[in-house]
Amino acid sequence: MNIEVAKRLQQTEEYYFSKKLREIDEMNKAGAQVINLGIGSPDLPPHPEVIQVLTEQAAQTHTHGYQNYKGSPVLRQAMADWYSRYYHVTLNPATEILPLIGSKEGIVHICMTYLQEGDQVLIPNPGYPAYTSAVKISGATVVPYDLTQNNNWLVDFEAIEKMDLSKVKMMWINYPHMPTGARANRHFFEAVVAFGKKHNILICHDNPYSFILNDHPESIMAVEGAKEVTIELNSLSKSSNMAGWRIGMLVASENRINEILRFKSNMDSGMFLPLQLAAAKALSLDKSWYTQLNEAYTQRRKKVFEIMDLLGCQYDTNQVGLFVWAKVPEQYTDGYALSDKVLYDAKVFITPGGIFGNAGDRYIRISLCATTEILDKALARIGIMVK
Repeated sequence: MNIEVAKRLQQTEEYYFSKKLREIDEMNKAGAQVINLGIGSPDLPPHPEVIQVLTEQAAQTHTHGYQNYKGSPVLRQAMADWYSRYYHVTLNPATEILPLIGSKEGIVHICMTYLQEGDQVLIPNPGYPAYTSAVKISGATVVPYDLTQNNNWLVDFEAIEKMDLSKVKMMWINYPHMPTGARANRHFFEAVVAFGKKHNILICHDNPYSFILNDHPESIMAVEGAKEVTIELNSLSKSSNMAGWRIGMLVASENRINEILRFKSNMDSGMFLPLQLAAAKALSLDKSWYTQLNEAYTQRRKKVFEIMDLLGCQYDTNQVGLFVWAKVPEQYTDGYALSDKVLYDAKVFITPGGIFGNAGDRYIRISLCATTEILDKALARIGIMVK
């Protein structure tokens, strides 16, 4: 049978990591024992009390049925309290918060709710590939906007204002930025909200990295009037070491929540209640949890800086988030060339920056989701390679 995939998927390729991990798996079957420093999947566990809640609730007889499409009131209240405590943002838990099965799910929900053929969407370059994929699946058109090291990887509004914005319906931003680790402050977020209002563009802020190696978490929702034009996604994947649990959140005005729910409610039937209650416990943890987490990441980042030094790469020591982003030496044509050399010669996988857009071609990214012992092994292998 010759059954073609739908038009919406014909320009959507398999995720880079999906393909690369298959190659690494084949190398490992042949005995390579590749050290994977490419994926941002936290290797540290959640807090013990979080696991305890999950275990206790899963043992109950009444927690296994379908759940409310808008999530447990307990979880929504915990999310509102978390936003109030750390971001100084007031949210109505009943109307302005929508729990998600991971914030990546939210990217698709937002795009499918608001976009269609003929619409254009501003996408950061470099940026998270899922934004581009979701926009293409919706039928809309991607309009990349370049982020540069010279502008500290922040949006150049002067350059964007020179573009034809007449068909632009949505703009994706992401700070702290992945993959570059750049931070944004309140002044920047005020400029983003003003830009959205001026051009009637829906601003979508993806905010999963604000607690990692960052003492001052920021939310665009703290800007006055942000709810009029902004949606924010957040996640427990990085900040609570719960990536595989798939728990995120979408915060927006009541109207936006109801609009997105029209799509989401047709896609799933809610999260397992014990997961939601355990997530509520994770969100209630005090600041000492994040301090302890960041102490571990600080030590790991020092090791990754050593790897970057061995490779002759240039990097900003002030970057935050779960990765280290660095510019490759001139002798390499691009980050792909250095990534492949390290993979095949040292059996260490690092991510080429070009997968995040052509503005990342001359960069690489290394994950902090590996112990210092594993990073020491990678250092030793790469040290032999560069001799």
